[in-house]
Amino acid sequence: MKRRSPSITRRVLIGGAITGAVLPRLVWAQKETNMKMRIAFADHVFTATLYDSPPARDLWSMLPLDLEIDNYANNEKIAYLPRKLTEEGSGSFSNEAPGDLCYYAPWGNLAFFYAGYRYSAGLIRLGRLDGGVEPLLTRGKFPLRIERLS
Repeated sequence: MKRRSPSITRRVLIGGAITGAVLPRLVWAQKETNMKMRIAFADHVFTATLYDSPPARDLWSMLPLDLEIDNYANNEKIAYLPRKLTEEGSGSFSNEAPGDLCYYAPWGNLAFFYAGYRYSAGLIRLGRLDGGVEPLLTRGKFPLRIERLS
């Protein structure tokens, strides 16, 4: 019986290229960093940790920021950034949860989720709140300050 030597097929090459392109995005979406932010509005002060991704690093480069935070829908508070963030390395994600800090690229706003939500096109997860979501339950429009902690 003649043994066939292994060969690299077109399918294997394409699969490897796709994995190489997608895997870094999945890693960026979940790997925490030392980029910690202090967030303050109304009488609330809390912190968030950004993930290691180009959009999160872009937000980090803009700090400190003085914005306005307001209610949106029944599950998030939003704040519009002075300019759009890069979308490099972004893609769909799963395991959405209250406490996620995201960026909605079509509108150019941060989204602080305090209740369940589902991924939608253009939503980029930037990081997570370090504590509970209780501060986000305060209804109304307020001045918002975001600054670096580390």
